[in-house]
Amino acid sequence: MFKTRLVSILAGVALAALAGTAAQAQIKERNIRVSNGINEDHPVGNGVAKMKACMADKSGGKLKLQAFWGGALGGDLQATQALRAGTQEMVITSSSPLVGIMPELGVFDLPFLFSNEKEADTVLDGAFGKYISDKLPGFGVVNLSYWENGFRNLTNSKRAVSKADELTGLKVRVMQNNIFLDSFKSMGTNATPMAFGEVFAALETHAIDGQENPLVTIDTSKLYEVQKYLTMTRHAYTPFLALYSKKLWDQLSAEEQTILTDCSIVGRDEERRVSRELNDKSFENLKKQGMQVSEVAPAELTKMREATAAVYQRHEATIGKETIERLKADLAKIRGTN
Repeated sequence: MFKTRLVSILAGVALAALAGTAAQAQIKERNIRVSNGINEDHPVGNGVAKMKACMADKSGGKLKLQAFWGGALGGDLQATQALRAGTQEMVITSSSPLVGIMPELGVFDLPFLFSNEKEADTVLDGAFGKYISDKLPGFGVVNLSYWENGFRNLTNSKRAVSKADELTGLKVRVMQNNIFLDSFKSMGTNATPMAFGEVFAALETHAIDGQENPLVTIDTSKLYEVQKYLTMTRHAYTPFLALYSKKLWDQLSAEEQTILTDCSIVGRDEERRVSRELNDKSFENLKKQGMQVSEVAPAELTKMREATAAVYQRHEATIGKETIERLKADLAKIRGTN
């Protein structure tokens, strides 16, 4: 009996070892380049570091992740085109610049879509996120996971804004994006599309009154030096996407694909954690730097939502009615209002 049991145990160990060897055989030595438009001190840097360590651990050091920061391999759109061509492996990019490639991604630019981070996580990591991800291979890229860009808020130099009608007439810089432009025009502002690199000087010379960005960007870009008022509008939440070249993805083994997918999720969780922690620190620092913070009461937020409601209809043909309706249905389930 003892000998039989011992033989069985040894056979099991041998089979496990063989399985492990077979899995390792499916992993080749690869140097995977990942491009980012932001700098390494951004929370994405923390996520990439976690993803890199995870890949090294799961692949026995064979899969290496090499990061290029600050647009060193070109802007996010340029890098995404390199993925589509199969000349670069990865990019972590905001959804907004990719609307020209896949119009459905414009759904994430719609105003006042998510109420909080938990809603965003549930949607992105659930059925709707998969619905969008399943479309991306048709455009030459594979989405490994959704990371966080974050909620955007308004700043200006003219007056405290806590009510919808106090937005009227403010000259506000927005991203060069038709949905953001339409949203801010609908709220009564003189919306001005402008590249981010021009914003600080335009605020300093009062060519524009204000701008909108996540708190971390407002803080790290020192916009408090040229902006006095901060309004917690949380008017838009945009994700980052961890994209991989479809052409190069198809050359990977199933084992390699699993490692990349699993480790991108490890990186995502770390990036979101650091992003939210840093968001809170930036909020406190902006107050310390003298910015006057205004919250928006629920009734006033409702007025802003109503003012921008038609934006959804005006961009429905471009984004796709089914895409918008799917996301609305997901949110209704989460909120228990369906």
